[in-house]
Amino acid sequence: MGSVVISVDAELGWGFHDVSGHSERLAAARVGWKRLAGLCSEYEIPATWAVVGHLLLTDCDGRHENHPRGPEWFRCERDRWADRPSLRYGPHLVADVAADPVGHEIGCHTFSHVLFGADDTTAATARAEIEACLDATSATDYSLRSFVFPRNSVGHRELLAEYDFDCYRGVAPAERTPLNKLREATVGEPEPRLVTPAVDEHGLVDIPASLYLFSFEGRPRRLLTTVFEDPIVQYARRGIDAAAREDGVFHMWLHPNNLTGRPEIARMRAIFDYLDERRADLAIETMGEVAARVDRVDPPTAGHSPDGV
Repeated sequence: MGSVVISVDAELGWGFHDVSGHSERLAAARVGWKRLAGLCSEYEIPATWAVVGHLLLTDCDGRHENHPRGPEWFRCERDRWADRPSLRYGPHLVADVAADPVGHEIGCHTFSHVLFGADDTTAATARAEIEACLDATSATDYSLRSFVFPRNSVGHRELLAEYDFDCYRGVAPAERTPLNKLREATVGEPEPRLVTPAVDEHGLVDIPASLYLFSFEGRPRRLLTTVFEDPIVQYARRGIDAAAREDGVFHMWLHPNNLTGRPEIARMRAIFDYLDERRADLAIETMGEVAARVDRVDPPTAGHSPDGV
């Protein structure tokens, strides 16, 4: 018997502060968060909510002069988001998730969504992001032990070990093309990817992703789902079935801001319905719970490194 893990990139606006567009997902940032938290409560499904540390603040100067990236990195706080604190802060949202009796885990998604695997992200910047996130949690009882890299850009894992993190979400499989997704929905494919958590050379548990739940969107999805069932729902069901039959982890992930409307909510409800049906046959775990049962006495020797992938 295996397990299912759901990890959540909980970032409100911070996932987009360095890029333009995405107005629909920005508009859904808080409402999507509440929708997802509500669904988890309704189905009693725990998840790892990897939170951008800035969300735990209630106020700031919008400059963060001491940050290695400097005030320019935080320009959105002073111009286009100056009158949108709902995209910058969310301590009560995080507190509500943490207090839910379903047993969510609060993890780390850096302080301001810096890409750790980017060429221009120095160790000093990564360290500042980790420390600022930990500082933001100092007035809470959150124990950040799981780490999710922004945009799955893996890097500076040695610092995660230094700051006593236990695990991270490893690099997801290569994005499937629309043609492959069409074939999956209409013909089917071999079982979805179960992953085996493994200890890396830093003593951290790598829990790779199996499926991004919103990798098939836009016009292709609208056209296909007028005839066939949502292929992501089909793929998720096959992954849940595989986890119920075999050892291994089926690790799904998403952003709350993916829940922009009824079709997205229907997708999550269909997946949670099926997971609820099969829960007697598998475990539903957080990343931290998975890491806690992995033997980390003898991590592999250095040499293999997925950093910067």
